[in-house]
Amino acid sequence: MTALAVAERLGGEKVLRREIRSELDLAEAVGIGFPTRAVEVVLKAGLLAAEEMYALVVPRRTLAHRRGKQKILSPEQSDRLARVVRVLGRAEDALGARDSADRWLRKENRALGGKRPLDLLGSDAGTRMVERVLGRIEHGVYS
Repeated sequence: MTALAVAERLGGEKVLRREIRSELDLAEAVGIGFPTRAVEVVLKAGLLAAEEMYALVVPRRTLAHRRGKQKILSPEQSDRLARVVRVLGRAEDALGARDSADRWLRKENRALGGKRPLDLLGSDAGTRMVERVLGRIEHGVYS
């Protein structure tokens, strides 16, 4: 999934308050921190359930505090949000449809030691594992 596609799923220029044309643009936006509105866009689109967002990206109380003070997400939270959105998009591409991707991400996977792919997206190492399995799927190897 391209940086532009990730940015669009986060609300695009309107929400991110900057144009994202490249990986470098996205990296700079992550380094500054995304507006909390990007979380709302992802939740409203149904890409993640609220509890999944709180577990993977930003705790509920922290998000409420940042919204109330009109603060942005930290660079670490922004990075996790971009990473999760990128992998969700890649799963859709690999599996051909959003509903298929949603089911795959939320079902225990033998190739991932019986863990649900979504549960591994909270860390870079876990994300790399999920991406390797998606790569195998993209190349016709069932996982």
